[in-house]
Amino acid sequence: MISRFKKKGNGSSEDEHRGADPYREDRLRMVENQIRRRDVRDLRVLRAMETVPRHLFVRPEDLSFAYSDSPMPIGHGQTISQPYIVALMTEILELEPTHRVLEIGTGSGYQAAVLSLLAREVYTVEFVEALGTQAEKRLASLGCANVHVRIGDGYAGWPEEAPFDAIIVTAAPETVPKTLINQLGDGGRMAIPVGSYFQVLFRIVKRGDQTTEEKIADVRFVPMVGKERG
Repeated sequence: MISRFKKKGNGSSEDEHRGADPYREDRLRMVENQIRRRDVRDLRVLRAMETVPRHLFVRPEDLSFAYSDSPMPIGHGQTISQPYIVALMTEILELEPTHRVLEIGTGSGYQAAVLSLLAREVYTVEFVEALGTQAEKRLASLGCANVHVRIGDGYAGWPEEAPFDAIIVTAAPETVPKTLINQLGDGGRMAIPVGSYFQVLFRIVKRGDQTTEEKIADVRFVPMVGKERG
């Protein structure tokens, strides 16, 4: 699966013809300095972060900052997460190649692209139609055939495809949505930021009808939009 990204250049016909990747060194430095040195150790996650061309998921005017150590705006009040946070949230899911993953908050599609290299199927839901449509086209153009995009309310999840082995939420609700817990399979893991101004990233593990929560880090995400289900 990883080979699907290797021949994407910076958009020029000459680079694409040569199969060049002018951002490869930037990406390798990003992983070494921003991610590996902060104790992300999963080799599959590190390799995926080295592979996915983050510069293709940012706005043209932000291209020179594509591999910077920060989140970046993508329009409509949304952001692409800091590379370290993408890697950290992915790592705590402990993904296997057979897993099916639900992502809430497609955004630019970057997190979904990373997940596509690590799981069998990725189902991602985006509330903002313009972002979801753009991400779907972008992911398709990069060959991410195992990523399925839906425009809708993330609080509803994707019930027809449940249960999921893992769920990742890339916007912060004030409390953990019960609907998403219900769509998590037995033994499944969820990575989710929770809170309003002060937010905490949790890993939630479900066993039977019980869940356990582990605090991972203090974080800052955009608020999750939509309507909580009872």
